[in-house]
Amino acid sequence: MKPAVELETKLSNLPDNPGCYLFKNDENKIIYIGKAGSLKKRVRSYFQKSARDAKTEKLIAAIAGLEYIITPSEKEALILEASLVKEHKPRYNIDLKDDKRYPYIKITTYETYPRLLVVRRVLDDKAGYFGPFTSAAGMRRTLKLIRRIFPVRSCALELPSKRKYRVCLDYFIERCPGCCEVGKSDPEEYRRMIDEVILFLAGKSNEIRNRLRARMETLSDELKFEEAAKVRDQLKGIASVIEKQRVVSHDLIDRDVISVAVEGNDACVVLMQVREGVLLGQKHFDAGTAGFDVPDIIRGFLTRYYNTADIYPDEIMIPEAFDDIDLVADFLQGKSGRKISLVVPQRGNKAELLKMALTNARHNLELRLAQKDAFKKKAPGTIHSLARDLYLEKLPRTIAACDISNLGEKNAVGSVVYFTDGRPKKSEYRHMKIRTVEGQDDFSMLREVVGRYFTRLAENGLDNPDLLLIDGGKGQLNAALEALRDLNISDQQTVSLAKKYEEVYMPGRSEPISIPKTSSSIKILQNIRDEAHRFAVSYHRKLRSADIEDSLLDKIPGVGRKRKMDLLAVFGSLERIRNSSLDDLKAVPGLPEKIALAIWDQFNQRSDNE
Repeated sequence: MKPAVELETKLSNLPDNPGCYLFKNDENKIIYIGKAGSLKKRVRSYFQKSARDAKTEKLIAAIAGLEYIITPSEKEALILEASLVKEHKPRYNIDLKDDKRYPYIKITTYETYPRLLVVRRVLDDKAGYFGPFTSAAGMRRTLKLIRRIFPVRSCALELPSKRKYRVCLDYFIERCPGCCEVGKSDPEEYRRMIDEVILFLAGKSNEIRNRLRARMETLSDELKFEEAAKVRDQLKGIASVIEKQRVVSHDLIDRDVISVAVEGNDACVVLMQVREGVLLGQKHFDAGTAGFDVPDIIRGFLTRYYNTADIYPDEIMIPEAFDDIDLVADFLQGKSGRKISLVVPQRGNKAELLKMALTNARHNLELRLAQKDAFKKKAPGTIHSLARDLYLEKLPRTIAACDISNLGEKNAVGSVVYFTDGRPKKSEYRHMKIRTVEGQDDFSMLREVVGRYFTRLAENGLDNPDLLLIDGGKGQLNAALEALRDLNISDQQTVSLAKKYEEVYMPGRSEPISIPKTSSSIKILQNIRDEAHRFAVSYHRKLRSADIEDSLLDKIPGVGRKRKMDLLAVFGSLERIRNSSLDDLKAVPGLPEKIALAIWDQFNQRSDNE
């Protein structure tokens, strides 16, 4: 689905519920996150024609996509907004009123020995950024704390280097592993330490905080109050960095909340990720039910999603249990290396959280179905291009194409194929035997096919196609137009496509119109024309096959079905076989001379004595 159509569909199906909305650009990157008491009213207000400031105008111009999460209350939406902004760091959320740029902690993960830097701009340089931090002093205290806990190098040297360096004072006071001097540090060990720093800044700080609390208590028991106060200040520094708010739970368990909504053959599975009590966001997956119920869908999702997962939660909440839940639990334990609880909440805060996931699953499913319906109603770009290139007044969403197959004096047939939005609709295909024309008169045969087809449409109360495509040149086009005039049809859009140079002829034009041979318009016309030809030829072959099955050839020993079809492929019809010479028959590949003579005798009433 094209982004513009998807955005329009979402805007017209916004729920009147509280929640958070996420605007995305054409690269699918989140550029703004906001909260609303009514998503329907708030999000639509951005797109109303009213006075806007420069920032809002710039934001709206960059919007190419929209996502949103429904929450139980506006308060929950507010807390969730803070968490999502902290997680995704959208560009327009940090464009503050006084143009003050808040600091970030940058980790130069693209380097062999990454460093921690303080920056005020986020660049697209594959580094890790954490922030922004409202308190620069608190951020620097935390950065200092991190460097006390983790020996991250603070120098600006480009490492590794061909130059020889000697370690500085930081190495001797255990503030750096000696990255600059060859042999002092292991890059893999250093990278593992950086991964721990990233987890710390991402909020996974419980182990560090527990360690510091234990140290503070030990120092206090040893009456080292001054050192204990320093550790206390370190704990406060961590708190100022993390600034966690309990959005959905008051425990620190990492959990995934999974729910599913089903309607007909469509289903939507929603996975909400809760880390240390904070809802980081949601993922939703479209699924076909294939006749399965909710427990089966959940079971299949668990095994497929967690089979390749990078991070596993401590607990997974699901709406219903299923028969082999213990087997799936064993599967999860095998993948993660630890026990993961599968929980079906019945009441309390967990049940409310599951209800929230179900609300989002239902709405995402409704939105998906609305998008599918909108896509069906939206004509593809190739159809618009075809209308433009052919100067059509009406969009050719339905196209009928006619062709004739006439290889001999018998079994001449016509075909009509039908396409909707460039796709074949085979239930509307029609073929017919030519009844009123004798001999090789393709124009008259085409008039008969067009006349009979449009007469049938009228008799059955069916709509005429938006465009009639004729296989052939100017003569075939005129024959079709004559048949339409005989039926008093004057508004039927009609064109023809000639095979030799792929030229398009239109009524009222003596010369073909010029369309690039590589354009989508020519390609779709060729596809439909070729399908009409294939359908006509296949019907003609069927009739010829039936005709030759019951023929004088059946009386000739040694002439079976395969040999009859070989003869038909060479001569085209039974009549041409009858009128062929003995030399012509002998020239048929793979036909023994004895049988060629028998065939010639059969049709010429000869005897073996002649």
